[in-house]
Amino acid sequence: MTSKGTICIWYDHDAEAAARFYAEVFPDSRITAVHHAPADYPSGKAGDVLTVDFTVAGIACVGLNGGPAFRHTEAFSFQIITEDQEETDRYWNAIVENGGQESQCGWCRDRWGISWQIQPRILIEALAAGGEEAKRAFAAMMTMGKIDVATIQAARDAG
Repeated sequence: MTSKGTICIWYDHDAEAAARFYAEVFPDSRITAVHHAPADYPSGKAGDVLTVDFTVAGIACVGLNGGPAFRHTEAFSFQIITEDQEETDRYWNAIVENGGQESQCGWCRDRWGISWQIQPRILIEALAAGGEEAKRAFAAMMTMGKIDVATIQAARDAG
């Protein structure tokens, strides 16, 4: 059965390039359809790519080439849970080194303006543990851009 829900992400004009990048970088990601505009529209011409159906880490999305009217903020982000430093580095570096931008606490932004939280499972578990363990892990996280798994583990173990 197909889901009735999907996430629509607005792009200026390069939804297909973004979707191709996501499909190359993240597992369980792929492009499922590319649709062309049947007529001219405010930010494009007939025949231009209008929408791209794709999946990112198992999440159904549609990229809409709506033009420059709206910009992305951190109010929307993809959260990718990683198992170790190698996986964390791989996703973070792929985004940042492809024209993206580093931020804080495991967040970065891709070249299309979409925010990503690259979060190691150990950090999620430490914060969920509550108490002093969560406080130590949170304090360590607040000093980081890309999350350092060994530092989070040390913070967990410090109690």
